[in-house]
Amino acid sequence: MLSYLDIKDVGPASRMRMELSSRINIITGDNGLGKSFLLDVAWWALTRTWARGKVLPHQPPSEPSLGYGFDGKSELINRTSKFDRRTQEWKILQSRPAIPGIVLYAQVDGGFSVWDPARNYWQKEMPNRPAAYLFSSQEIWEGNEHCEGLIRDWASWQREESDAYEQFKRVLSQLSPSSNELLVPGELRKISIDDPKRYPTIRMPYGEEVPIIHASAGMRRVIALAYLLVWTWQEHWVNIAMRQESPAKEIIFLIDEVEGHLHPQWQRRIVPALLDVMDALTGSHEVSVQLITATHSPLVLASVESRFDKEKDSWFDLNFNGETREVTLEKRAFYRQGDISDWLTSEAFDLKQARSLEAEVALTEALALLRVESPAIGDIERVDTLLRNSLSGIDRFWARWSEFRKRQEVG
Repeated sequence: MLSYLDIKDVGPASRMRMELSSRINIITGDNGLGKSFLLDVAWWALTRTWARGKVLPHQPPSEPSLGYGFDGKSELINRTSKFDRRTQEWKILQSRPAIPGIVLYAQVDGGFSVWDPARNYWQKEMPNRPAAYLFSSQEIWEGNEHCEGLIRDWASWQREESDAYEQFKRVLSQLSPSSNELLVPGELRKISIDDPKRYPTIRMPYGEEVPIIHASAGMRRVIALAYLLVWTWQEHWVNIAMRQESPAKEIIFLIDEVEGHLHPQWQRRIVPALLDVMDALTGSHEVSVQLITATHSPLVLASVESRFDKEKDSWFDLNFNGETREVTLEKRAFYRQGDISDWLTSEAFDLKQARSLEAEVALTEALALLRVESPAIGDIERVDTLLRNSLSGIDRFWARWSEFRKRQEVG
């Protein structure tokens, strides 16, 4: 597993050190502070390839470096890469990456990257092998030179009633939004007179079988993730059999905005489901899973409250200090908030109120008015209007506000 990143003079901060845990690693922070950047660097540290484009260092005279460590079989393996300004490249050892497991990176734009030790290890005898498999969103569905694509593979697996199809159904079920809305394949279906293909379908809760190309954005993202897992695992087994090697014992998920396109009901399930998905895929508990994910969703954080173990899990938060103009990465203590609204006002999201912006303004003005000894009637009426326009009729603040108004009328 990836044990740490130590980044100097690269990205939004002069220094970021991230001591990763063996299972869940959640990254929060405002837009533009470096969540995707950290995932890109993690992918590079694990695979020595760039999924979205090489990260560039700060300008001279900085001395940029990317440090990283792996938990090896018997000891921690440490590496540091320096940036060569002359060649504009990060220097790396020309040897096998230390990670023996499978790495999968789901980008927020729908692209996926896969690294498989059975196919992507550095080998002198295979100079033309791909360093990693990088798929655009379109290639996931339609295929490229490395992959038939989701539509063709799904249809083939289903026609053949293959082991891959059985695995795929199990993974889809594991990643479903709820037990009442399972992702269940329907019949293959022709959708156009001019298109000879039979397309896979999803059986919807309301009885219709919808072609997957017409499924919702959330369903498409989860279906693509399920497909990549099965495709990667199937190809891995074929290749280790040819090479007479043992299968990978760990898989590392890098997922940017894990909640992307998902309904709140789904957001509450996706992280626990991803932890369990390898059991659904392999039918055993022998494969370890490390998840490194960025999120903007309080529901994602709430979803791990019952599972969070400080010995195996971590929460990292990126913050911007307006006074020093600096970005910092902090490992925060994880506390159960209980109520989703409490996550919104926690250090993860830093909202003053778990309400609309208008309600926050109204409450701020109302609370300030409560502290005034003899407030003007006009100010009371103005704030009262703000509250009525932004708070619900059963908001708990009304009791306090009504008591305040009564005292002013008596006075």
